[in-house]
Amino acid sequence: MQFQHLVEINDPLNPLIDTLTRDQLWRGLVMRAEAPKLFIPWLDECKLLSRSEDVIARTLRYGELLVHDRVNLTPLQQVHYDVPAQEDIPASSLLITIEEPSPGALFVRFAYDTGTTDDDMDAFYNEFRRSAYQEADIDTIRIIRQLAEEGRLDLPV
Repeated sequence: MQFQHLVEINDPLNPLIDTLTRDQLWRGLVMRAEAPKLFIPWLDECKLLSRSEDVIARTLRYGELLVHDRVNLTPLQQVHYDVPAQEDIPASSLLITIEEPSPGALFVRFAYDTGTTDDDMDAFYNEFRRSAYQEADIDTIRIIRQLAEEGRLDLPV
């Protein structure tokens, strides 16, 4: 199943929404990769196996399930989560891209590839999954806003 959606970050027409800078947004997305328990409350543990400037190798534990993944970072542009096929899990990916169609008008595009096909048998399940992904992504932006408000995203890149 492939699925993508866009979340608006800054709305110049809505003065009630605090504006995030591209740097703050980027730091929040990197924090999501480095400290995912802040964003995924049902995650039991995350071990960073290696970290370079542009790649993070991790192991995530959800109860008895271990998931190994790799996060590729393109600074201030995109975060690509790559999960290779393992045990009963098909290969999958999530590409998070910062888009700025005009100065200060920030959006984040979340593009999923679950490694499965969209067939009629799974239509209901896939629609449920799309909805859950979208809600989790909206929560990610909410948490990034909260971290920015607390001043936790104002450190140098």
